[in-house]
Amino acid sequence: QTYVLNSKGVEVFVKSWLPTDEHLHGVIFLCHGYGDSVTFYAEGVARTLALAGYAVYGMDYPGFGMSEGLHGYIPNFDKLVDDVIEQYRIIKGRAELKGLPCFLFGESMGGAVALRAHLKEPTMWDGAVLVAPMCKIADSMYPPWILVQILVTLARVIPKAKLVPGNNIAEIGFRDPVKRKNADMNPVAYVGNPRLGTAVQMLRITDYIESNLQEVSLLLLVLHGGADLVTDPAISKLLDEKAKSTDKTLRYYDDAWHCLLQGEPDDTIHVIMKDVISWCAGSSFELRKARLLSACSSFRSVAADGCSAPIGG
Repeated sequence: QTYVLNSKGVEVFVKSWLPTDEHLHGVIFLCHGYGDSVTFYAEGVARTLALAGYAVYGMDYPGFGMSEGLHGYIPNFDKLVDDVIEQYRIIKGRAELKGLPCFLFGESMGGAVALRAHLKEPTMWDGAVLVAPMCKIADSMYPPWILVQILVTLARVIPKAKLVPGNNIAEIGFRDPVKRKNADMNPVAYVGNPRLGTAVQMLRITDYIESNLQEVSLLLLVLHGGADLVTDPAISKLLDEKAKSTDKTLRYYDDAWHCLLQGEPDDTIHVIMKDVISWCAGSSFELRKARLLSACSSFRSVAADGCSAPIGG
């Protein structure tokens, strides 16, 4: 783990989890949820993926976790996504990772980050695992129309103010009562009401993604709890239907809540992680096979051209 200075002069916290086996199946880039970090809860997920043979990299967005910036403040969602693309492009360009299948792994708001990053850079990643993605905020969480107008107006004047009413995510996101009780133990998590500017940016990005689902083209594994009250499970079904991806899988976990990998009973989390690793393994194998066949085809074409070329000087 380390801090890097991005192109805007902001210190960003970056962390990696690497398997001991030198043979890598692929590379996974984490996109954490709102108020969260790639430390604490993400550790278990990242270590499990690394043990399965994947190089895992994560970063805290500016203003979140251990990165520099006003805690919990997103002045512009697109620029936050640009920060993610910048850091992950640098990592992806490392010699030891060249040619490996690359996946985004986005949870909740991180799902919106991953999808927006893909829509900005459609060929940068091969696939994505989206866990309860924030493609649309659930109706129970969405403010009434008149309140949205008031929030938008206030955000122009006092965008950093913590004035947005909101539910306690742990209370409606963690199904396991013990884990729900311990949810606030993350020392670098953002707590408190959302900032006005952040709330407006989140409303805008969900509207944007919902209207551009048909442009999603990378391999997809979408996971959602059937009893999720934070992000709308129906939008994951719509994503599965509308995305032009040639390979897409949607899995619902009927009684699960929003925080699938943190707040569910251990046996449910084990099932979900098994599904994730199985999908990544299958996708990585197919991607490597396709690239090998493409390389062989290119080699045969070059060899054929060489054989048909006239000899002489």
